[in-house]
Amino acid sequence: MRTVQQEGWAGVTNGELLARAADNGFEVFLTADQNLRFQQKIAKARVGVVVLVAKSNRLPDLLPLVVGALDAISRVLPGQLELVPK
Repeated sequence: MRTVQQEGWAGVTNGELLARAADNGFEVFLTADQNLRFQQKIAKARVGVVVLVAKSNRLPDLLPLVVGALDAISRVLPGQLELVPK
């Protein structure tokens, strides 16, 4: 697991992020950006997309979603979107 910042992709648009993730062997793109699903054609993505649905991207809001995120990561396929929680 790597972050966008660790990959040096900060500032890259969402569509390009999905392409870069696939090109670099990632199978799943995990994000807290709830708008991604409306801005990108996820069905055309070559990675699965898991969106954390939380009040904010602060750790206390995200921690309760960890178990659901791990479950979604284990089953999402390329071109599919999983929302956590549903």
